[in-house]
Amino acid sequence: MPKEKGQKLIANNKKAYHDFFIDEIYEAGIALVGTEVKSLRQGNCSIKESYISIEKGEVYIIHMHINPYEKGNIFNKDPLRKRKLLLHRSEINKLIGKTKEKGFTIVPLKVYFSDGRVKVEIGLARGKKLYDKRESLAKKDQKRAAERDYKMNIR
Repeated sequence: MPKEKGQKLIANNKKAYHDFFIDEIYEAGIALVGTEVKSLRQGNCSIKESYISIEKGEVYIIHMHINPYEKGNIFNKDPLRKRKLLLHRSEINKLIGKTKEKGFTIVPLKVYFSDGRVKVEIGLARGKKLYDKRESLAKKDQKRAAERDYKMNIR
C-alpha cells in the first residue's frame, strides 16, 4: 500500500505476517507531538514489539518506539509512550466486536506518511500455529525456487 503516490514507508512489521493470518486491514492516523513527527521523517521508528489495545472505546498503540528527536531538547516525549489511533467510531465498534471473539487480535503492520500525515496500517489477525508457520515457509521457499528455475530457463 505505501508505494503509491504521496506515500513513504517508515517502518514495516514483517514478523506480523509470519505469526498471524491477517483477515482485515485498516488505516488509522496517530495522535503525535511535533518532535515525534520530525523524528519519523528521519525514519526513527520501530513497531516490532508493539501491539494495539482498546481501552474505554479508544484505540491505542502501545510500545511503538519513536527515537527522541535530536534537536527537540525539552519538547521530546517518552519514546515508548501510549499513542492514540484515530479511527471512525464504526471501525472501532467493529474491532471491539471482533476482538471479543476467541483468537482475534489487532496488530500494527506498517507506519508510513500519506500526503504528509503519519498513518498506521493495522490488521485484524488470527494467530498461526507452528505447523501453519512451517507450511507458509515451505510455500515461500517453493515459490523462490520456481522463480529461480524460470530465470535460468530464460537465459
